[in-house]
Amino acid sequence: MSDDELIELAQDSSELTELAQGALKQEIFARKLKVPPAEEPSKPQPDSQVDELEDEYAEDRSLVELCTVWSRNDALKVEELLNAVDIPFFMGPERATTVDKVTSRFSDGVPVKVMQIGFPWAIAAIKNYVPADAPPEPKDDTEDVDIHCPKCHSTDVVFEHLSDDPENGGRVTSQKFDWTCASCGYSWEDDGVESNG
Repeated sequence: MSDDELIELAQDSSELTELAQGALKQEIFARKLKVPPAEEPSKPQPDSQVDELEDEYAEDRSLVELCTVWSRNDALKVEELLNAVDIPFFMGPERATTVDKVTSRFSDGVPVKVMQIGFPWAIAAIKNYVPADAPPEPKDDTEDVDIHCPKCHSTDVVFEHLSDDPENGGRVTSQKFDWTCASCGYSWEDDGVESNG
């Protein structure tokens, strides 16, 4: 056999007997041949028609938000309603397919998503769903400050307008708030912070 034929036989020697494999190894060693690993058969490329078909349905499979649940009990209600009509759903960023697999905190709100194609049926399935737990009220860090008239201390005060403070040779350095008391008619200006004087 030629060197190439021996190398080709060595690359696929699994069907040879042990005795034949031993003789093959001795001959390759004697000829000082190097046997490269056998090339793997190339995988068939996917049919371009299959790719086009998958792309055609990609939008239908995209996820859209159906609702947000704020408690495990509400999540279980939504799960029950969607399972009753066989609509797959995904909860939270982890895309859990059951409430038991949700790892997000319900107190932060967990979005429930469905595929675009199933959205109309999912909306119909939860049309009578009323969440038992509403989202927490946003905290308002700003406090309403009552403006008091410096003269009569009434809170019935009207903001008139902002005026420029003509100090420093006519250059505008700050703005003043102009107020009028609707109770006593007193007018004054300040920096927008109530003075207690």
